[in-house]
Amino acid sequence: MTLVNETDPATSTESYRGSAGEHLWRHFADMPAAKKKPLRVITRGEGCYLIDSEGNRLLDGLSNLFCVNVGYSYGPEFAEAASGQYLQLGYHSSWGTTHPRAIELAEKLASLAPGELNHVFFTPSGGESVEAAWKVARQYFLLRGERRWKAISRDMAYHGTTMGALSLMGIPEVREPFAPLVPTAGTVRNTKRYGRPSAETEREFTAFLLEDMEQRIVAEGPDTVAMVIIEPVQNHGGMLVAPAGYHAGVRALCDKYGILLVADETITAFGRVGAWFASDLYDIRPDIITTAKGLSSAHAVLGAIIVSDEVYAPFDQAGQILLHGNTFGGHPVMAAVALRNLEIMERLDLPHRVLTKQDELRGKLESLAALDIVVDVRGTGFFYAVELASERLDGTPLTDEEKAWLYGDELLAGGLEERGVLLRISLDGGDPVVCVAPPLVADTAEFDVLTEALRDVLGTISRHYAGL
Repeated sequence: MTLVNETDPATSTESYRGSAGEHLWRHFADMPAAKKKPLRVITRGEGCYLIDSEGNRLLDGLSNLFCVNVGYSYGPEFAEAASGQYLQLGYHSSWGTTHPRAIELAEKLASLAPGELNHVFFTPSGGESVEAAWKVARQYFLLRGERRWKAISRDMAYHGTTMGALSLMGIPEVREPFAPLVPTAGTVRNTKRYGRPSAETEREFTAFLLEDMEQRIVAEGPDTVAMVIIEPVQNHGGMLVAPAGYHAGVRALCDKYGILLVADETITAFGRVGAWFASDLYDIRPDIITTAKGLSSAHAVLGAIIVSDEVYAPFDQAGQILLHGNTFGGHPVMAAVALRNLEIMERLDLPHRVLTKQDELRGKLESLAALDIVVDVRGTGFFYAVELASERLDGTPLTDEEKAWLYGDELLAGGLEERGVLLRISLDGGDPVVCVAPPLVADTAEFDVLTEALRDVLGTISRHYAGL
């Protein structure tokens, strides 16, 4: 079968679809759905846009999976970095020996990371970074003569799908098919403000959240808890920005009970919220940062954890070894691409650019709040959520069938695609959320395309909603 046929796109598209239906098991995908609606096959990228095999041009309003931070126009530079490395050394591990690109990338990450986070362990993905962080935390305490193994995460948080990372996930429907999982300390409340009592002040909300976390620590037994893991801005649940004082309070609780604080920056690092690391922006002062995605703008398969001097110290003793490793972490070609990605980001000054453009993006999205169907717009940087109504105008809950109709593919995702925009639609804890996270190179023209498509589609849905 010929899979690429530039002279006959229709034939090529049908070949792709037929082969995908037979052989490609897509991730988190309703496979039979592609038989009802032709599967879209993306073949090219350009700027902030994706082009499918039929020539349709779609604005990538999600940076694919919150990861293509520099967009799709730097392929030649990435190709040059990759090919140059292949000509020198196509693969080598960082076990008994190492190679220049891993050394250079580790040094670069240490220079960008906040505080005394100076030690870099490479992984192939964000989920595997979370796995590595938990293993480092457990062994760290063993080396200090303590037996701590539990981890505390937050409700609805997504930390990956390997068995350890899945155990930290606060999304019950994704966890349950794979139980029993790795023992943890369970989840605590997340920082979602929408739906809280209207008279509650921000200080009171922060105190409520910190009390909930401390109660969990005490109930579990502080001497059994190895780490608390939080995203600086929580993705699942809809870009949940913490209230003032929250991060400092979590740091204080971890210090009080001798627990390591892990910032999962798989999404928020590398400019997404207007800084190289959100931990720096929010003064989180974590002991470990987990990364992936934006590290290479997803143009290479690479993740990393960055560890503080204090956490690294017990491993830096004669005879002590972190009993963890993988084949592909710090792969020389992947590291070369990541280095080029960081070079491009510095050249374009993307973290600062996000800071200067975020108010414009926020303002355009907040204009959607005039629609009855929109109940909240929240987020920061280039990382926003538009939450849609889960209740009727009279306050009674929408049924599952009504949600499926209003927010299903036909009206919402399909309507946006018809208008040339790709966004993620999710039911986070039953609450419908449209995720908006364009590449960091997006500008006013892209913001306008996004918001006008949303206004048009949500306006139609709002009229249906008003009739319920």
